[in-house]
Amino acid sequence: MEAKIAQSIKLSTRIDTVKIVEKPNGFLPVSQRCKEQQRFQTSISTQLPKRTSAHHKPVVFKVSCAYKRFPASVLQSGGFPATLDEALILKDKSQEIGPYLNGRCIYLVGMMGSGKTTVGRILSDILGYSFFDCDVLVEQAVGGISVAEIFNLYGESFFRENESEVLRKLSSMHHLVVSTGGGAVIRPINWKYMRSGISVWLDVPLEALARRIAAVGTDSRPLLHDESGDAYLKTFKRLSVLLKERSGAYANANARVSLEYIAAKLGYMDVNNLTPAVIAIEALEQIGSYLKEDGIAV
Repeated sequence: MEAKIAQSIKLSTRIDTVKIVEKPNGFLPVSQRCKEQQRFQTSISTQLPKRTSAHHKPVVFKVSCAYKRFPASVLQSGGFPATLDEALILKDKSQEIGPYLNGRCIYLVGMMGSGKTTVGRILSDILGYSFFDCDVLVEQAVGGISVAEIFNLYGESFFRENESEVLRKLSSMHHLVVSTGGGAVIRPINWKYMRSGISVWLDVPLEALARRIAAVGTDSRPLLHDESGDAYLKTFKRLSVLLKERSGAYANANARVSLEYIAAKLGYMDVNNLTPAVIAIEALEQIGSYLKEDGIAV
């Protein structure tokens, strides 16, 4: 398998740290946690599919992904720190399922604004995995321009083709948490790639999604930006159409994380009051349930 990957991917890893001895679950001894950090730098080179246009040159897929894995006591992602209780629960859950994951990748699917990147970073931190955002990888591959610009210049079809190629490459790797684009689920070939790992659907109510997106603006959301009018109403209307088109595809995921269920369980009226760490805990719980149902975990 490693030889096969090496034929299409040039992988170089650098670890900038003093000598670290990790436990099997990926955690450092308590005395070392605040002194030692680990940085991975990955360079991947391959060629993305050509666009059938004389105005666009073949794109070379060159990705540099660097991240620091912080200890559980200061676990944070996207500026949202986990409380001590949340960090301890995350640690326990990761220790429960870690041995049964067997290095398989975790693919997060869900609507735009569902928190895939934020939750994904927490999961990668706690599991000792690397984190990849498909949108970012495509952006870097196409010269560093944004997803919105890619849609505007080359069209959605071009973006989807490159998104599929990114997933194809990542599917041959291990120990990754991957945040997919909201529309990745509509292409059957992407499910073929994601079946190499475990797919997790972050299911967020439309009202909450619309409020989140309207609050920060729709400029970076090419499927929402063209409509005029009240930000919340136009976002809710468009998201409703997209969810109707995609809900059946999202349901193909191996595990579902329902924010409505989590909120009801914890006594919250608004799902937006849930912390990313709490959502990550539920994700680990649902992954564990899937592994048990699949006969992998006992």
